[in-house]
Amino acid sequence: MALSFLARERSVAAPGYSRWLVPPAALAIHLSIGQAYAFSVFKNPLLALHAANGGAWNQKEVGYIFSIAIAFLGISAALFGAWLEKAGPRRAMFYAAICFASGFFVAAVGAQLHSIVLIYLGYGVIGGIGLGLGYISPVSTLIKWFPDRPGLSTGLAIMGFGGGAMIGGPLASNLMAHFKAHGQAVIPMTFLAMGVLYFIFMMYGVFTIRVPAPGWKPEGYVPSEKHSALISSHNVDVTTAWKTPQFFLLWIVLCTNVTAGIGILEQASPMIQDLFKGTIGPAAAVGFVGLLSLFNMGGRFFWAAVSDYIGRKGTYFCFFTIGAILYFLLPKIHTVGAFVGVACLLLSMYGGGFATIPAYLKDLFGGYNVSAIHGRVLTAWSTAGIVGPLIVNGILDHYVAIGRPKAQAYPIILHIMCALLVVGFLANLMIRPVAEKYWMQEKTA
Repeated sequence: MALSFLARERSVAAPGYSRWLVPPAALAIHLSIGQAYAFSVFKNPLLALHAANGGAWNQKEVGYIFSIAIAFLGISAALFGAWLEKAGPRRAMFYAAICFASGFFVAAVGAQLHSIVLIYLGYGVIGGIGLGLGYISPVSTLIKWFPDRPGLSTGLAIMGFGGGAMIGGPLASNLMAHFKAHGQAVIPMTFLAMGVLYFIFMMYGVFTIRVPAPGWKPEGYVPSEKHSALISSHNVDVTTAWKTPQFFLLWIVLCTNVTAGIGILEQASPMIQDLFKGTIGPAAAVGFVGLLSLFNMGGRFFWAAVSDYIGRKGTYFCFFTIGAILYFLLPKIHTVGAFVGVACLLLSMYGGGFATIPAYLKDLFGGYNVSAIHGRVLTAWSTAGIVGPLIVNGILDHYVAIGRPKAQAYPIILHIMCALLVVGFLANLMIRPVAEKYWMQEKTA
């Protein structure tokens, strides 16, 4: 068959293959789909595009594009997680590339026709499915390659998604400037170009990903006999994990952490321009988005690696205590440097939460169905992707409607995010080991 190279058995690593060749394949996918985090760069141009043609899209309507994409990320991850365990990462990565690129192409048509519904369908629905498939495809593979460092491995897998805006933001900005200078349709042409470029880059991951041979272990690896109470030596299958209190507590933990982070990230470019009007312009705001992306990416690697030493529960304790304090203080900061520094630290913990959650799941439920369980818990991200922007854009639109400066809305927004982290703190505090009644009868490696 023409697509037989996608079969799982065709991607099994040969003897002597270095596991350190796998992370670059994962990064190729995650750096591409992480472009979604740079969506705020498109918000003002989309509003201006429609206004120039007599339309009147508002912040909330444009914000829905990002929300739909994140919603379908979680939905597709939940639906296809169990399928991925059987089909293998190469096939999932290939389909992710098809959907992600196609989403840009459909969105380009929508921008050309000034149809926000088509942009929702393209960037949101089709592109969001690509996000979900691409996001979960390398995770279980890297956990299998790095059984000695599950936190580090998931950090390696997921750090690229956080760094996607570092590439996607400047790329989109430069492409828009290029097409504008040549008198072409700015946003449609930018969407088309990005779809082509990202598809090509994602194909590198498709062709280079490898899975370990059955029974493979790192040279000299001996499973530790020392376990914390939260690290189980037993496995729980995905249908059973769905029914445990630990699953729902972790769902709340992820949802609250993500909702708070998205509150900054989805509105990053307009927010810093609103708060420091006259000091920060569009070009500097793009730089801010890129810096947040850098810390989002670095936090995924740093905090996930730290979690191998202080535990996943301890790591989330840091996120929720430090994060709540910083969100409370952020509206009181009136210097650009301090504001940027605090925002970057917050985004490092936001990214760290994503990278730590797969290892947290492996600790509690074992490695047997970790991709499928991870896919289902990512519905928390879908929820956060809707709730976070709704909170932010809804409050901003209200302030605009009553004639007040948007800058006055941000203290309320950031204090709501602080309250959400308190809820996450309580959920994390309640997590206990999974009860024996949920374990699989036969342990499966």
